[in-house]
Amino acid sequence: MRRTSPALVSDAALVGFMLLCLVAILFITADPEQAMVNVIMLAVAFLIAVITFFSSVTAGLVLNVMFIFGYGSLVLYQTVAQAGVIEGRTYFWLLMTPLFTLAMWLYSWSARRLQEENDSLREQSANLATLDVNTDLKNSLAFQKDAGVFTGLSVRYNIPLTLLVLKVRYWQEIRRFIPADQLSETILDISRISQSSIRTNDILYLLDKEEATWGLLLFTDKEGAKVVMERIRQKLYEFNTGVFTDKYKVKLVLKIGAVEYSPETIPSPLAFVEQAVKQLEYDV
Repeated sequence: MRRTSPALVSDAALVGFMLLCLVAILFITADPEQAMVNVIMLAVAFLIAVITFFSSVTAGLVLNVMFIFGYGSLVLYQTVAQAGVIEGRTYFWLLMTPLFTLAMWLYSWSARRLQEENDSLREQSANLATLDVNTDLKNSLAFQKDAGVFTGLSVRYNIPLTLLVLKVRYWQEIRRFIPADQLSETILDISRISQSSIRTNDILYLLDKEEATWGLLLFTDKEGAKVVMERIRQKLYEFNTGVFTDKYKVKLVLKIGAVEYSPETIPSPLAFVEQAVKQLEYDV
């Protein structure tokens, strides 16, 4: 059986609440002599509904029971003391107040469900996304998927595979001097420098955006990776003496580490990254 959509429940609860308000207004205007009393009862009904919205259905039920007991006791006392008859309109607020609470609770419940579904979809989207939105670079999830394929090719065809990891030195300190709207642009500029230094069949990944860390999978040995490292450093030096100095007012320096793949010492893509990151400690 298909579950009721929270959006449909939310719409129905909102329409129901509006209809209840209309009925209450018509009831109040139909009896001008009791208008003040009815307005107070409407205010109480709204108050209980609002408390239910911001708390829980249990609180709403407790408040409604207290209201029904208190209002019923008052009506019963007035009837006995004045020897009167309980009129039909007396039951109006005994019925309407729980209905207001029910409509508000359904609306709040559906709103929370919609928020939960939205958060879940955002989380799933973030977990499944393999591209960074601002740079269009593959992320760490894509690296883990691709690394398994490339390491398999490396072993099968005996092709050397090296992971190059690049990180901006003192990034956490530097980002304090760069406006927030330029941080993504800074990462994009460094990514372009890295991309221009590699071959078309080599792949650049943005492994950690917060720490400004990139990964380069190169079909070459460690000696060949050193050539790429020097090429990147040279291009970064050229940018630091021109574009970056004028644009960001700071000098950007990269720490670069490289590890050549070996199935005996690197059992997983994460271990591949960890060993490459350790090499950054030797780049002083």
